[in-house]
Amino acid sequence: MDKENTLIIPLIALRGMVMYPKMILHFDIGRDKSVKALEQALREGGKVFLVAQKDTRVNDPDRDGLYSIGVCAVVRQTLRIAGDNIRVLVEGIQRARILNIIEYEPYIKAELEPIEEKSYDSEAVRLEALLRSVQNAFQAYAEISPRMNPETILTVLESEDLGYLCDYIAQSVMLKLQDRQRILETLSVTARAAKLLTILSREQEILSLEMEIMNNAKEKIETNQREYYLREQMKAIKEELGEGYGEADEDSEIGEYYKKLKKCRMPQENEEKILKEIKKLERTPMHAPEHTVIRNYLDVVLDLPWSKQTKEREDLKAAEKILRNDHYGLDKVKERILEFLAVRKLQIESGDKKGNGQVLCLVGPPGVGKTSIGKSIARAMNRKYARLSLGGVRDEADIRGHRKTYVGAMPGRIVSALRQAGSANALILLDEVDKLGHDFRGDPASALLEVLDTAQNHEFRDHYVEIPFDLSKVMFVVTANTTDTIPRPLLDRMDVIEISSYTDEEKLHIAKEHLVPKQLKNHGLRKTNLRITDDGIRAIIDGYTRESGVRNLEREIAGVCRKTARLITENPDKKRHTVDEKNLFDFLGPVKFKREKSEKSDEIGVVKGLAWTSVGGELLEAEANVVEGTGKLELTGNLGDVMKESAKAALSYIRSRAKTLDIDPEFYKKYDIHIHFPEGAVPKDGPSAGITITTAIVSALTNMPMRHEVAMTGEITIRGRVLPVGGLREKTMAALRAGIKTVIIPKENEPDLELIDPEVRKALRFLPVSQGDEVLKAALVRVPILSGDISVSSEEIITAEIPPIVQAEEKNERNDIVIRH
Repeated sequence: MDKENTLIIPLIALRGMVMYPKMILHFDIGRDKSVKALEQALREGGKVFLVAQKDTRVNDPDRDGLYSIGVCAVVRQTLRIAGDNIRVLVEGIQRARILNIIEYEPYIKAELEPIEEKSYDSEAVRLEALLRSVQNAFQAYAEISPRMNPETILTVLESEDLGYLCDYIAQSVMLKLQDRQRILETLSVTARAAKLLTILSREQEILSLEMEIMNNAKEKIETNQREYYLREQMKAIKEELGEGYGEADEDSEIGEYYKKLKKCRMPQENEEKILKEIKKLERTPMHAPEHTVIRNYLDVVLDLPWSKQTKEREDLKAAEKILRNDHYGLDKVKERILEFLAVRKLQIESGDKKGNGQVLCLVGPPGVGKTSIGKSIARAMNRKYARLSLGGVRDEADIRGHRKTYVGAMPGRIVSALRQAGSANALILLDEVDKLGHDFRGDPASALLEVLDTAQNHEFRDHYVEIPFDLSKVMFVVTANTTDTIPRPLLDRMDVIEISSYTDEEKLHIAKEHLVPKQLKNHGLRKTNLRITDDGIRAIIDGYTRESGVRNLEREIAGVCRKTARLITENPDKKRHTVDEKNLFDFLGPVKFKREKSEKSDEIGVVKGLAWTSVGGELLEAEANVVEGTGKLELTGNLGDVMKESAKAALSYIRSRAKTLDIDPEFYKKYDIHIHFPEGAVPKDGPSAGITITTAIVSALTNMPMRHEVAMTGEITIRGRVLPVGGLREKTMAALRAGIKTVIIPKENEPDLELIDPEVRKALRFLPVSQGDEVLKAALVRVPILSGDISVSSEEIITAEIPPIVQAEEKNERNDIVIRH
């Protein structure tokens, strides 16, 4: 390339536009590099190279982001406008090709090769024909183009230069950037004219289709207006004839809505509101967007069970039989339902047919049957059933619905459940209410306050339905794993029934009566194909599951069924299989859990405590070690703050009783005490290990062994008082499994013994205590007091046959040690 024929001038990248030779163009410049390139061009005489960039979204294009061919132009005028932008008027000189980018900063400077216009390479007659063809094509395009300047048309028709004409039309017509660039890069005038004819023909076809679409839309609008005028005339005629509510054509859509409204028998105020909506629908054109909104609204409202309800079961014995057949245990829930049915029966007999709804909250660990009991309650009461899962719901509109004016609006879950149930006195199960969330869209728990308040839910207003609906006849059953995350105002509106974990015997009965028959049916087996003995089920419960409910137990039984199905398929001759404790390994593999067992010998500094977990009770050993030191108290085992405070309270109590227990009064200065709870990976917290820690420290300081058959639970104060704890039912089950014979409990927990399983009460002995000294007497083999030793006699340990004094307090109000798995 001859360097003498090249140019080195500033380059400005154009967004969405193409410059042509001999054309005048104005545009705004705002990018920093473009402004600096313009300023440099003005200093060098006004010459600048204008080239289109390929992607208009790129702010700082590189060489690959620019087209190769652009136009050298002269800046004729500049004007500063708002901000830092500059409006530029330029005139194109000639085409040029980029050879090299000299520099990118502070502006783009390019080395260019000017492109001379090619001479016409066709006969004069052919050029004339092409000229006329282009002019005719443009004229046809201009006739259907809505925004074509008459001066532009005149210039095109008067032009005799084919090359200039193609460039002028390409700049004047709304073309794609790629099409404009193709015209610029076509150097042959005849080829350029041919491409332009093709582009104009395509654009003319597109414009024709656009006009056709617009005309069709206009016709539809005129049709809608005509329908509107006709409807108004019909309305006037009906008013003159005196036709009113319900007199529309019964076979029409409007007539169907009138018939549904009559059948609903809703309150007068609501009926008037719906009647207005039906009349509004009748006046609204069918193609109008509002027509669909009103129709969807009426479909929802008229589908609600305003007056539909089922007759409740009055036979208590039949209801009790249904509850008993469906679920084993859950006596509190069953008793509460039967009480409600008894009250409803008396209300009906006394003439009060309305009654009040009920809100029961079933709280318990996973897998104990909270959700499944809801369907059983509905069957026992002869009510329709609907279930709502509230886990993870974070939007208030999920409960109350959206305003129907919004696009895609729909009613809330309560109204949807009523539509699903089709009864005004349905039973609605609100599952996992403790897992409700909240964010910027609102708090769904607050929206539930009105729903679950029996004093005000007779006028519940869903945002979509807008008119009040009576929820007082609905029975709500709410389930939760814990009440800790339920807001107090919401919890206050519910009758809380706690469901504790199942005992091993209860799990055995549930497996025999419900789980095994269900899984046999699910796996295509008959009772004669598989028999699981009681010992086999107990082995599954002890060795393959660790839970409060029976979900994992059902999974393991399903595993036995699958294995049996395979054995029968592989060996059709042997269709009878028995699973017991001995051959369980062949069906389920090695044991997954080993139950903790009590040590058979008395040890110093090792005390057995009892803990509550989300999957039941567990035996929790506390170890204490005393070594010479400076009086430090070391606590290990992944303990929480409350548990650490219990250890400090225990140490304070022991210091106050040091002389009585024959312990060196200066022990807290001379010795380091280390308290450890095994299984350090598991977090532990709660105050109920207080007496356990106290006994372990005293045993280590006095070298007195701890009785191996004794376990304990209770909170201790710095004055030695033993305070009540929770989870006693689960803790005593753990003690029985571990082979414990005596359990020390707080005196105030005596009433809770009535809630313990009868088999557990029969197998264990309980010692209620109120002071720390009583704990030490019962737990240690010998207790040194002053100059003599005192040992506890068997008469001081009482049996569990304690008369029912008072009903136990709710567990969630008790102090308790909790192991979080």
